[in-house]
Amino acid sequence: MKLPNLKILDEKDDRLRKMSKEVEFPLTKEELKMIDDMLVYLQMSQIDEEREKYNLRAGWGMSAVQLGILKRIFVIAEELDDHSFRNYIIINPQILSYSEEKIYVGEGEGCLSVNREVDGIVPRYARMNVAFYDQFGQKKTMRVREEISIAFQHEIDHLNGILFVDKIDPKNPYKDKEKMREI
Repeated sequence: MKLPNLKILDEKDDRLRKMSKEVEFPLTKEELKMIDDMLVYLQMSQIDEEREKYNLRAGWGMSAVQLGILKRIFVIAEELDDHSFRNYIIINPQILSYSEEKIYVGEGEGCLSVNREVDGIVPRYARMNVAFYDQFGQKKTMRVREEISIAFQHEIDHLNGILFVDKIDPKNPYKDKEKMREI
């Protein structure tokens, strides 16, 4: 694999605070290449040798807005037990329903656009039903759970101009921890 030349925006960039726009189909060649590049980057960031070789921070997901492109597109590369990847290509997502149960990442969430340690927990829904389009313009629905549900919510927040740090109470970073399940 060859590392794509992606410029990931830092949290100080105002573009990360803007609402992304709906995508029209068919996708352009540039949009399809961006999706492929994002997936390759995320996969390489999760492979130890590649991460060390290119000095990458590991990431599961990336939104187009993190590249300065204000379109409602995100991808997730989930590494499976056999070291292969399950790729999610999500365009124009819409949350249809979500669980009452809330969860949080025990070691804390991270983000390729936030280059610092952040203390605190981010309340997330344990399960969600999501409608979206794939890269071919086919409408789909999916039920996501646990880590994938968190990743979807994190990326959907990006599309709405929200960073995970915005969801941490600055006065009480571990607020309501006892009302949620750690994963």
